[in-house]
Amino acid sequence: MLLQTVFTKTIRDRWLGMAIAAATLVLFMFYAMAVYTDIDLSIYTDLPAGIRELMGIPEGADAASLSYNVMLGFMGAVTLTGLAISMGSASIAGEERTGTLGLLLSNRRSRTQVLVSKIGAMMLLTLAGAAVLLAAGHLAPIVLDVEIGETHINAMMLHLVVNALFYGFGAMVVGAWTGNRALASGVAVGVLIVSFFAVGLLPLVESLADLARLFPWYYFDGSEPLVNGVNWRHIAVLGGGCLLFTVIAVVTVNRRDLGGPAVGETLLDRLRAHPLTDQIFDRLAGNARVARPWAKTFSDHQGLLIITAATMFGMMGVLMGPMYEAIEADVAALSDQFPEAVLALAGGGDFSTPEGFYEVETFSLMAPIAIMIVTIVAGAGGLAGEESQRTMGLLLANPIRRSRLVLEQALAMTVYAVIVGVATFAGVIIGSVIAGVGLSVTGVAAASLLVTLLGLLFGMLALAVAAATGRMAAAVYGTIGIALAFHLLNSYLPLTDRFAGWARWTPNHYYLSTDPLVNGMSWSHGAVLAAATGVLLAAAVMLFERRDIRQG
Repeated sequence: MLLQTVFTKTIRDRWLGMAIAAATLVLFMFYAMAVYTDIDLSIYTDLPAGIRELMGIPEGADAASLSYNVMLGFMGAVTLTGLAISMGSASIAGEERTGTLGLLLSNRRSRTQVLVSKIGAMMLLTLAGAAVLLAAGHLAPIVLDVEIGETHINAMMLHLVVNALFYGFGAMVVGAWTGNRALASGVAVGVLIVSFFAVGLLPLVESLADLARLFPWYYFDGSEPLVNGVNWRHIAVLGGGCLLFTVIAVVTVNRRDLGGPAVGETLLDRLRAHPLTDQIFDRLAGNARVARPWAKTFSDHQGLLIITAATMFGMMGVLMGPMYEAIEADVAALSDQFPEAVLALAGGGDFSTPEGFYEVETFSLMAPIAIMIVTIVAGAGGLAGEESQRTMGLLLANPIRRSRLVLEQALAMTVYAVIVGVATFAGVIIGSVIAGVGLSVTGVAAASLLVTLLGLLFGMLALAVAAATGRMAAAVYGTIGIALAFHLLNSYLPLTDRFAGWARWTPNHYYLSTDPLVNGMSWSHGAVLAAATGVLLAAAVMLFERRDIRQG
């Protein structure tokens, strides 16, 4: 039956990304738990009760509860949620993008049945990934001979699954409503980012604490399920949201005119049509869209670029200055009670200083993730995406060498990275000026340049994997898995003297280890990132030149 085929095909297409993510998280859960058994846990257990509750650390915390909190409560939740968003945004809008939805609907199955098959696949894969993490969470303490204590890992995993599905269903409903996959994933990721930081920052100000209930992430960990067990009211809120999204998706996808792979006017199209900019963009894009492959790649993911750049400029840049000014006293008092080792896990130093605050809130995680999102999507989509849409043959039928095609995809990716990097720089500087924070312009420029180079490196890795395999899933999920592994290694290796030196083998070490917001640019570290990026670009050219192009 077609319904079964849609379901099983979606599982087949998506299982690899979930498997890579789950395997990576399992390995690092074992590693994190082993590390925590080797360090003095009093740096955590001696924290004030309020701070322990904020971090999800129960009284008398052990290695198991700490590793659960970091690897499941944060990394696991973000990873599974990201995968659910990817599946949700591709459920209808992705099929429209590749021109396969019409083929599915030409058979004797309704739009609702196809949508239900996609929903079932997303739920099954999310549950499967969570089941692997849950099994590892129970197995790791046994293998490492670590006591679990009073933690409720089953409750945390239930909250994690429902939270991931909430965002996945949210992406699905936007995609079903608009037919735009980039918009669907961008909106869902934007809500995730805003919600995550709102729930983390608002409780620091007593008068604003109740506003955290307005954001969905609150219903994931606001009740601290690792400590207190399942909160069924919070589960009902997220589950009710999933049901509401399903109803809206069914209604909208059945009433909307479906688009094909070429439907939709891009920003570049509109600029070329406008009398004030037509000549400029005709020169940039050429008379035929295939004459400038970089322009085509640039326009393909413009929605994601705009949302990401706007988020980094506004939410993580401009607003951070007034936010720090409003909570400076509270943050300073809180920072004094945090051991240095705890702050190091968040990627920052002195949280009470403007530089430390921006490092933790903007540059440690959000800026790299933002640039990696656009570069990995552009790098994978520029080659593997063209093959999956069967347009690679059309491109190469023109007088374009394979090497030139790879270089132009790298150019589009570089433009993406630079735009997000500049948006981050501009937002942080404007926020600093508005709030009178006094951040160094050269320091912010150094951090923005380094994060741009770091994001470009992983984007180039995605390009190389796409050049070698021609598979979008391998390029995207493989690169995300490697990036996650490097981030965790760079975070955990320095915690023990025995392994600290190995952190230099991760590209993340060459990003914030010299504290660029305070000390300015480290040109040697920038050179390492640039050189690694160049090596990956050369590898991508060589691999693509030698590989047979897939046409099906």
